[in-house]
Amino acid sequence: MGHGSVITICNRQCVGATGRPLLHPLFKAQNQVRSLSSKNPVPGIIFGAREEHSMFRTKIGIVLTAILAGTGVSIFLRAQEPPAYKVDVNVVNVLATVHDRNGHLVNDLTKDDFILEEDGKQQEIKYFTRQTDVPLIIGLLIDTSQSQRNLIEDERGASYQFLDQVLRPDRDQAFVIKFDREAELLLDLTNSRSSLQKALDAVKAASPATLRRPTDGTGSGIPFAQNWPGGGRRGRGQWPGGGQPRMQTGGGTVLYDAVYLASGEILEKQEGRKAIILISDGVDSNSKVSEKEAVAAAHRADTIIYGIRYYDPSAYGGQFGRGGGGNANSRGLNTLKTLSQQTGGQMFEVSKKLLLKDIYDKIQEELRNQYNLGYTPPNTSEFGFRQIKLRTKDSKLEVVARAGYYPKHS
Repeated sequence: MGHGSVITICNRQCVGATGRPLLHPLFKAQNQVRSLSSKNPVPGIIFGAREEHSMFRTKIGIVLTAILAGTGVSIFLRAQEPPAYKVDVNVVNVLATVHDRNGHLVNDLTKDDFILEEDGKQQEIKYFTRQTDVPLIIGLLIDTSQSQRNLIEDERGASYQFLDQVLRPDRDQAFVIKFDREAELLLDLTNSRSSLQKALDAVKAASPATLRRPTDGTGSGIPFAQNWPGGGRRGRGQWPGGGQPRMQTGGGTVLYDAVYLASGEILEKQEGRKAIILISDGVDSNSKVSEKEAVAAAHRADTIIYGIRYYDPSAYGGQFGRGGGGNANSRGLNTLKTLSQQTGGQMFEVSKKLLLKDIYDKIQEELRNQYNLGYTPPNTSEFGFRQIKLRTKDSKLEVVARAGYYPKHS
């Protein structure tokens, strides 16, 4: 996908600047692309359609398999490589970082230094590596709601510098999503520096919204994604967690929706190391999914979330967010902590002493010093969330790893 495309995540259809529906360019081979003119040089494109998207990727996989079948040497060499990251539905991979009491990274441990438990029962660690040769996929999610309008310029520059430094050519990839009262995929998976720069240049604060009355019983009247928990669109009384539909006044921040869709629509389909960099004040005001559902989506995608809390107190004069600035402050802090800690990442907060660039340097160091542990779960037939506890035999060390996982079939 080119750098100029924008994917608006919506319910059944996406509407571009012309008010006409647009489709994802991946479906070009299936003659489903519509040519539309627009005054906006960046067209809107539908994002979703799991079945068609998966079909497209499957066809490519079949072709690649056929090509590789004729190159026995390549297949043989791949088979001889040590298992750094086991891709198997019956193997659980756990990425972890270890810190000492002073917060310094510890990167010289061995498999025997770790103790891993699932639901309270110790597991045998069958795969272990300190290597970071496994491809890395980063999803950059940037809050562009009105509460962030004074911070976006700094976010653009620091974000590009981070991606430029951390992405290895021809090995790692990134995508960019901005979110306010809706979420937009500005750039699909790529390793192109120029495309990333242009996507970040397109990150701008949302304009103040006017009152948008519900037109179909879904609440805010904002287009979004069709793949909500339980299937179908959210109708009246069917919001996650219950409650009545909401009307949108002023702004809006679909933080949970952005995490949910980045995890389920992009990252869950990928293999390797996966991380979301989430830049926001943490205040969600219009999402259709809950915090719990966003965390679950990240777990299912085996994705780590690094929350970067960038908070502008001047933006909270009672106009933005639910409640006053004090409530928004604590609520946003807790949200980013939960998303990060549950998935095996960390939450950082921008301050005068810790600039955004400094935080990106810390995340880069974390990504370069990960341990990868793999084990076979004792029971692959049971459904539901399974808790993971990873620690070292040295009680002075702190291990940061995800809280658990969902079996692939659940």
